[in-house]
Amino acid sequence: MAYNSAGTIAETLHSVARQSHPDVEHIVIDGGSRDATCAIVRAEGTRVATLVCEPDLGIYDAMNKGVARATGEVVAFLNSDDWYASGDVLARVAALMQADVALDAVLGDVEYVDPEQPQRSVRRYRSERFRPALLAWGWMPAHPAMFVRRRVFAQAGPFRTDFRIAGDYEWIARAFGSGTLRFCHLDAVLVRMRTGGVSTGGWRNTLLLNQEVLRACRDNGIRTNWLMILSKYPAKLLEFLRP
Repeated sequence: MAYNSAGTIAETLHSVARQSHPDVEHIVIDGGSRDATCAIVRAEGTRVATLVCEPDLGIYDAMNKGVARATGEVVAFLNSDDWYASGDVLARVAALMQADVALDAVLGDVEYVDPEQPQRSVRRYRSERFRPALLAWGWMPAHPAMFVRRRVFAQAGPFRTDFRIAGDYEWIARAFGSGTLRFCHLDAVLVRMRTGGVSTGGWRNTLLLNQEVLRACRDNGIRTNWLMILSKYPAKLLEFLRP
């Protein structure tokens, strides 16, 4: 997913191009950028199978467009200011899913980096703690490092476009909330991403995020409250300290 991302998208494209796994269907959904984003994709997206450049209704509408066009067995989302941490990320995920055909999802970790100094790690978002029961407490796996079989989207349905920040949380609550999906944690940083995105962009976005998380839980029959949702923050502070 991309929008006016000329300054960062080349790194995203190159991280996909250098993946050792041979079977990659890279679909780029651009929301009608006014800069050179689409031109860069055409010039440098050596493994891009599909490029869509048109206005959309936001990031979750763009994700739905990508899923609708995907033909592969496993789906993941990589935003235009994120990149895969190494060239064997997709190969490692594919090996796990090929070894266990009943596995619905692989959950990896995300490393947040300083946008001005991308080599400097700020925080590691670990997915190892995630369990469906923790959705009521505001916990979700690191979405950029989540790889899900396409059949799960057929079962759970698309992302809701009436969410601005927590549409991924709502989808995870819908898909994982029953506790029937089989998943495993891959203890490795799979994706690196710059801080400063919509979900990490100050207290107003944090307030909106938690309002939407609360609504997502209630809409999916998950009993929660503000105290439970906010209780995750002391534990999250440890992510800045733990390597």
